[in-house]
Amino acid sequence: MMTIRCEIVTQEKLVFADDVDLVNLPGSEGRMGILPNHTALLTTLAFGEVVVRKGGEEEFFAIGGGFVEVQPDKVIVLADSAERAEEIDVDRAEQARERAETMMREGVPEDPERVAQIRASLMRAQVRLDVGRRRRHRTTMTPGGFPPQQQDEDRN
Repeated sequence: MMTIRCEIVTQEKLVFADDVDLVNLPGSEGRMGILPNHTALLTTLAFGEVVVRKGGEEEFFAIGGGFVEVQPDKVIVLADSAERAEEIDVDRAEQARERAETMMREGVPEDPERVAQIRASLMRAQVRLDVGRRRRHRTTMTPGGFPPQQQDEDRN
């Protein structure tokens, strides 16, 4: 089976690099699955989950937006932030989400930049929670390469 090189990088470090079967990304316009020999593409990424599949095994990553460059033999994710699922401290992510929700409930100043920062913090915390809860739960991907749906008890 053909593979495609996948690299997930931030300004600080190389988070992941390996030859994989499929990469599933949170594009700014929706999720996208990248297979070997994909058409060249450069696009923005949203906050969300990156899933890489190799030999039926999956690895999950939380990213905080960024860009992706796709070539027929390589996918380079340039993320603003990125963490492996098993590295995420779920308790800390929960606390961050609660802080951001409190700031939103208590009202924020009429500063659009501050409102955007709080919303970004809330999104980042929620993505980290969702991905962190998947740690060590590797499953077979569903047809089409999209991540499996979470069970209801995982959403609490």
